[in-house]
Amino acid sequence: MKSKLLVLDLRILTLGAALLLATTLFGQEQQTSAESNLKAKFGIKGGFDLTTLYSSDVSTSHMKPGFDAGVFAKLPLTRGFSIQPELLYSLKGAKSDYSNFIQGSGEYRFNLGYVQLPLLAVVNIAPNFSLHAGGYAAYLVNANIKNVDDNGNLQGATELNTGDFNRWDFGLAGGAAFDIENFTIGARYNYGLSEIGKSGSASGDLTKGQKNAGFSFYLGFGF
Repeated sequence: MKSKLLVLDLRILTLGAALLLATTLFGQEQQTSAESNLKAKFGIKGGFDLTTLYSSDVSTSHMKPGFDAGVFAKLPLTRGFSIQPELLYSLKGAKSDYSNFIQGSGEYRFNLGYVQLPLLAVVNIAPNFSLHAGGYAAYLVNANIKNVDDNGNLQGATELNTGDFNRWDFGLAGGAAFDIENFTIGARYNYGLSEIGKSGSASGDLTKGQKNAGFSFYLGFGF
């Protein structure tokens, strides 16, 4: 009987310790070693992207390298929960490979440059580790197609009329980040909900039904 009570007490103690640890971890908010109180952070961020275009009736295009860069703010509402707006320039799009007798081998990179405004909820699930979820709005500012050979050399570029595309793009975003003092290392997935093409033009009809998607791997510095 005593042994059963001892086991029960140990289970209760273990559960209590786990709940206390979880509460403590969730209550953590990104802080540097010099900070004692929560405060808003502002900073710069930039990263490497792998983007593509997708649609319901066309298989996913090849992922294309890109980048994003800009500024962010991290606004704590309570310990462990913040709102993070950002303002970025983001290069999206996709690529397609070619191989023929005249051109040789290479790829066409379809680039869409956006000014993007993500708005994310940030939840710290452990000290210095957080999950992000929210959405974004983006405005198209430039579009082009680049011909890149197998050695990575640019063979030519053609500017596209941005009027052939829907200027506004909307979507969902989610990811995770690890904070080291004022530095942040993170990864995010962006899932577009708006079609990029506009009917009535060759470029628009070619991409009609397709939407943006892709991964972003970034570094940030807050101050």
